[in-house]
Amino acid sequence: MGFYPHATGLVWTYLPEGLPLDAPPYRVRVEGVGSFEGKAGLRYHFFGRGQDRVYYREVGDFGVKLLGYEERITLSRVKFDPPFIEYPPAALLEVGARWGGRTQVSSFFVLPKGIEKQATLNLDYQFEVVEKRTVEVPAGSFAAYVVRFSARSNKEAIRSELWFVPHVGEVRTREGLLLIGKNF
Repeated sequence: MGFYPHATGLVWTYLPEGLPLDAPPYRVRVEGVGSFEGKAGLRYHFFGRGQDRVYYREVGDFGVKLLGYEERITLSRVKFDPPFIEYPPAALLEVGARWGGRTQVSSFFVLPKGIEKQATLNLDYQFEVVEKRTVEVPAGSFAAYVVRFSARSNKEAIRSELWFVPHVGEVRTREGLLLIGKNF
């Protein structure tokens, strides 16, 4: 397993914080390489609880970059230009690390007659590793990097916290989903 796990066939199972363990879950499955806007990217299929989305990421010595995603239910596509830096190179992920940038976020509808642009906005974002501590989630106890995320666009500002565990992945996502299981 890599520092940032990305092998085809890996599956993570999540629930929103506070829901009982028998509630319908979300799943993320690595489906292999695909093409997004003419670039090769790893396909991460996020599905469950009325969601069906495919994220396209580049994973390498540079860290993890999000190219964009396809929303299968609304037949829409979101592109980041330049790609959104989700994680830095593995050697740089430590307490005190900061990374981020500015990207243009464009959304499109994918219609039978072609692609129709929906909206574009500029997004400034920042990640900061604030500590490393033991966290408890339904899938177990983990030594996790606690990462604060903030983003600002011309429409809104958001802040959240995620927990990342090397060789496991996110045990708490930016959206507040907690890991309840994995297949590795």
